[in-house]
Amino acid sequence: MSDKVNEQELVTVISDKTKVDPKLILLVLKHEQTFINNAKADAKGEVDIDNDDLVDYVTSQRDVKLDELTVETILDAEMDYLMDKGLAGYVD
Repeated sequence: MSDKVNEQELVTVISDKTKVDPKLILLVLKHEQTFINNAKADAKGEVDIDNDDLVDYVTSQRDVKLDELTVETILDAEMDYLMDKGLAGYVD
């Protein structure tokens, strides 16, 4: 996660929006970061992350006991936060 992101603020915002325990949110974000770090960059050096693949990866982790919809809701709330801060966006 970027140094520009206040992790505590991010988790609080996601928790307020999703009503999910902050510890579970941190767990999802940890696995998300691992997935992103292991993603392969294309010729331009860009990494394309498929949200479905990411959700499948996170829910397949042994220590994650959340359903797909909850994980997707957490990741969507994170993306909303990052877009509001101008730190992320979707590529068409």
